[in-house]
Amino acid sequence: MSKPRFITFEGIDGSGKSTQSRRFAAHLQAQGEGIVLTREPGGSPGAEEIRQLVLTGDPDRWSPETEILLFTASRRDHLEKTIEPALAAGKTVISDRFADSTRVYQGATRGDLRGMVDSLHNLMIGREPDLTFIIDMDPATALERGLARKSGEDRFEDFGLGFQETLRHGFLALAKANPGRCVLIDGNRTADQIASEIAAHA
Repeated sequence: MSKPRFITFEGIDGSGKSTQSRRFAAHLQAQGEGIVLTREPGGSPGAEEIRQLVLTGDPDRWSPETEILLFTASRRDHLEKTIEPALAAGKTVISDRFADSTRVYQGATRGDLRGMVDSLHNLMIGREPDLTFIIDMDPATALERGLARKSGEDRFEDFGLGFQETLRHGFLALAKANPGRCVLIDGNRTADQIASEIAAHA
């Protein structure tokens, strides 16, 4: 049995990371791995309550600084209640988003706040994934897909195409800065093609 790993999926809204995280979890389960599939914001009861606060409502509902605090609080609860217990039990954790999303969404696009994001992460979280898949795709296509879901959790999609384009560049820069951890995946293909490439990293 392989050592439990903490694996995350990142990307702009509508990039397909949620679908691919589910498919990769199923792939590893079929190989006999114990898997916990989770998400951010959320992944624990308290964190899911915070999710509703940050993903719904008017785009200007929260300042960037308040967003960072809310996401960090959610992540801390997620880490304590879900991620660390699962890893300690020998299970592999696959999360749809983690700290990289806050680094890009709040740190790179909502003002020059990356230093604040990193300081809070070091103080309150202190853990990085073992492996991160960043799904890169055309922002216009991804935004159209994200809005079509009509999930009600579209506060960030409501910032518009320019915001999504800035996010994409933020994720590309993050992948370049962390080549030992991040794998950049071309999301402008069929779901089967993407899943096949990701499975090769199992």
